[in-house]
Parts: sequence; structure tokens; C-alpha cells
Amino acid sequence: MFMFRLSALIVLVLLIMAAPARAQEVANGRSITVFLDCDHRCDSEYIRQEIDFVNYMRDRNDAQVHLLITQQQTGSGRIYTLNFIGRQEFAALSDTLYFSTSDTDTDDERRAGMARVIKLGLVRYVARTPQAGLVVIDYKGQGVGQEQQTTPENDPWNFWVFRLGVNGSVEAEESANEFDLGGNLNTSRVTEDWKIRLGAFGRYREQNFEIDDSTITSTNRNGDLYASVIRSIGEHWGIGAFSRMSTSSFNNTDLSGSVKGAIEYNIFPYSESTRREFRISYSLGLQAFDYEELTLFDKKSEALVQHELEARLSFQQPWGEAFASLQGSNYLYGFTDGETKFDFYSVSLDGFVSMRLFRGLSVFVNGEIEWIKDQLYLPAEDASEEDILLRNRRLPTSYQFDVRIGLNYTFGSIYNNIVNARFGD
Repeated sequence: MFMFRLSALIVLVLLIMAAPARAQEVANGRSITVFLDCDHRCDSEYIRQEIDFVNYMRDRNDAQVHLLITQQQTGSGRIYTLNFIGRQEFAALSDTLYFSTSDTDTDDERRAGMARVIKLGLVRYVARTPQAGLVVIDYKGQGVGQEQQTTPENDPWNFWVFRLGVNGSVEAEESANEFDLGGNLNTSRVTEDWKIRLGAFGRYREQNFEIDDSTITSTNRNGDLYASVIRSIGEHWGIGAFSRMSTSSFNNTDLSGSVKGAIEYNIFPYSESTRREFRISYSLGLQAFDYEELTLFDKKSEALVQHELEARLSFQQPWGEAFASLQGSNYLYGFTDGETKFDFYSVSLDGFVSMRLFRGLSVFVNGEIEWIKDQLYLPAEDASEEDILLRNRRLPTSYQFDVRIGLNYTFGSIYNNIVNARFGD
């Protein structure tokens, strides 16, 4: 009797738990179903709260519309590409909309603007359902006396954007403290034909440790001053000039400078770069170094000619995303004592794949490996234990790699509508 009552109670609890889900499904049976595919590129909780006339699904196979959102950096902000991919009865109905933001926009302005564009994109799907009778379209035109919005034709800054930042931190406890100060300044001008970037960056970090009535102090500094000018040539080609000056205690460099020219070819049109690209680039330039300490090759300064070849492939598709890059470089000229251009080179391969295999199951693989034969800057003097433990100095190595792999499996309710912000995530 006890087992019978216990079984009946379990069945009753399951029925009560299932009732709201069935009621929600019946109540929203006429709503279109959407799979929101944006990861970190949008505030998904905000979108699900603001756009509540659709059903959000956990898996794209359950959705009538797959909304894939990608983004790309512009001169003064970002441009988001919203791909509305029709599925099931909407398989022949797809669309692409765009939404631009400025670096001066707040997060709330960005997410509100994106929600507005998503609503516009969903209208054509809702119009083909019984929900169409509930849709009201309103147009807020520009009223008399309102200022005209600035357009590229009358931009007083001529597309130039400036950014300035400074940051610092202090951490302390009884036997240790750390001071960190950094700053950056950069400017850019991005148009269809030109991309110009100028900037500077600097950072200084000091660490102090109290050990056996003595103080060990460790400092680390690095800085960069850079400039690049890139010219667009049609839908597939680009050429550029790049220069950089830098200093780095980690790399045993008092001061280094480089100037190089490069050419690039994209097999896919640049207009499709938010979804797919396959770029091949080649660069050739001169590098000069002034070292802090005498190097392993008995050099305090030197000038070298270096060239580099790189191939980069990336996809962002409904099935997931993938990225791969193969890069190789070596020094062509500037050696003595029997050294040749074939003695100093580096080759790196890195990639990332995230793929939805089937309902609820996704897999990702991320890895990088580099063969290093061009550490000309290494000091002749061995690194101290302090430098090794605090990672203050580059150590000699012929390779480095890291690999990560993982699986994610989700099952249960197919709906993803509800947002509950209590106690955070």
C-alpha cells in the first residue's frame, strides 16, 4: 500500500510540473519559434524580455527562424550583421539586416537598438502567421524643429575617431604589494577605401615581496608606438604599410623599430567577412633592435630584414564557427659568423572549431602550436630564479603549444523564453 501511494504521489507531482509547460506550449502555439544565436555578441536576456511575441528555442532544429548575429569592428564602433535564416515552412524566406553602434554609445543604447532591428526582421515572418492581426506598425518621423542627424557627407571629423585611456591598480597584503599603471592613446580613420590607425600604449608594473626581513622588488615594463595605412583595392585585394616602435623588459629590448609593406588577397569578397573569409597575406620589412643586455649571439644592437606569410580562414555559420591560421616568418639578411637566413624562423598554427553535432550536443576544439627558432633577443646571462618564477623574462624554447577540447550536452525543455534575474546567474 505504501509503495502504491508513493507511486501515485510521484505521478501527481510530475503531472503538476508538466502542466505549465503544456499550457505554455498551447498558449504560444501560434507564435513563431526562434533560435537566438549570438553568444557574447548581444544581451540575450534583454532581447528575450523585450521581444516576447516569439518562442525562443534551445536548439535550432526546433526553430522556424535561426537568428545568427555576427559583428565586425568599424572606425568608430561596430557593425552587427543579423542573418534571419528561415527553417521548416520558412525555409525559402531568409533576410539580412545591419545595425551600427558607436564607441560612445552606452550598453543600453546598443541593446535597445539591436532589439529594434530584430523586431523589424521578425515582422515578415509574423506577417505569415495568425499573429499578424496583433501587429501594429508605427513610424516616428523627424518632427519640425528637430536637428538633422549627422551623415557622412557632413561629418566635421572626416571619419577620424580618437580614444584615450588610463588605468591603474594597487594590491597589497602584509608581505606583498603590487602597483600597476597603464595608458593608451589611439586614433583611426576607416572608410571604404582607406583604413588608417595610429596609437601608443604603455604599461609599468612593480611587485614587492617581504621575505626574511628583506624586500625583493620586481619590475616589468612594455610600450608600443604604431602606425598603419591600408588601401582597399576592389573586393579581394588590399595593400598596407606598417611601422612600430616598442620597448619591453620581458623581451630584453630597450628600443626596437620596424617598418614593412604588405599585400593581402581574400578569396571571398570582403563584404562577406562577417560570415566567412580566407585571407592570404605577405609582408616584407626591416627591423632594428637595441637590447638591454648582451644577447646569446653577442649583440647589443642589430638590424634585420624579415618577411612573413600568413593564411587565415574563418567561418561563422548556423552549424557553428571555425577559425584557422598558419603563419611563418624568417630573417633574410643581417647575419654574420656563418649564420644564414634558414637558421632563424618561426612557424605557428592555431585554430578553433565549435560545432553543433546534433540536438543538444556541441563540441569545441581550440589549440595552438608554434615552432620557435628566432629568439635572437635572448640575453646571454641566465635568468634568475626570481625572473623565472615571476615571468619577468622570456625563456629559451624551441616550441610552445596548448590544446583544449570539450563537449556540451543540453536536454530537457525545448523552450528558452523565461528570464529570472534573482541572485544573478
